[in-house]
Amino acid sequence: MTETPCEHCERMMQPYLDRVLSVSEQAEAELHLADCEWCAKRYRFEVKLRQYVRVAASEPMPPELKEKLAALRTPLT
Repeated sequence: MTETPCEHCERMMQPYLDRVLSVSEQAEAELHLADCEWCAKRYRFEVKLRQYVRVAASEPMPPELKEKLAALRTPLT
């Protein structure tokens, strides 16, 4: 079964965002993103999600919230 360009782009999305693709793979991904609005929208979503996670991870967590989250943990058996 042959992979469609969007399936291939989806598979390459995280490595592209992580900047670990080869130069030719990066060029291929950029070409597809320039021509495919669906994948470009998906890419913009992933960029915004990563930005949100970075901000959320850098904000200190209130002690009360830490306690509530700790109470939700289930022990590993």
